[in-house]
Amino acid sequence: MNERTAGSGRAGRRPGGPDTRGEILGAARKAFADKGFSSTSIRAVAREAGVDAALVHHYFDSKDELFIEAMAIPVDPRQIAAEILDGPREEIGRRIATVFLGIWESPEGQQRMKAIFRSVVTSDEVARLMREGITQMIIQPISRTLDVPDAHLRVSLAATQLIGAAMARYLVGLEPVASVDLATLIDRLAPVLQLHLTG
Repeated sequence: MNERTAGSGRAGRRPGGPDTRGEILGAARKAFADKGFSSTSIRAVAREAGVDAALVHHYFDSKDELFIEAMAIPVDPRQIAAEILDGPREEIGRRIATVFLGIWESPEGQQRMKAIFRSVVTSDEVARLMREGITQMIIQPISRTLDVPDAHLRVSLAATQLIGAAMARYLVGLEPVASVDLATLIDRLAPVLQLHLTG
């Protein structure tokens, strides 16, 4: 019997209640923090929440989706990867800058991203979770499509460039990076990112 078809009447497992989804998310955050992204399973989260695995699948289609919601990520990392990869290879640097900084430009996105960044720098557990999840859902898919030596290193270097720009603009308020218009910032970052990725 697989996770999705396991019976919900199994001993020790309770049916869903009004806040079952929230309890599953809480259990997922704990499981991800204790074991990391790779070692956490839907069954482990179900055990932690005291529900059947089928009930976890009722609320969340996959472990990726569970991770995204548990960490309150404002966008789906898989969608980010798809948008970045959808277009000419010689423009991938611009697409990465546009997609990543675009998340920060919306008020809700900026609020959530600030919370995530601050959690990452103050919590080793959160940092590990984000590193594992983002690596699997964004960095690895992009690396596989580049077809260049040291692709993983190249994508990681591009990520450091973007993270630094985001921290300077949205967290530290470093001028003139903080106040320059978004189009100009993307214009300046895009060639540098492209060099990291394909140069």
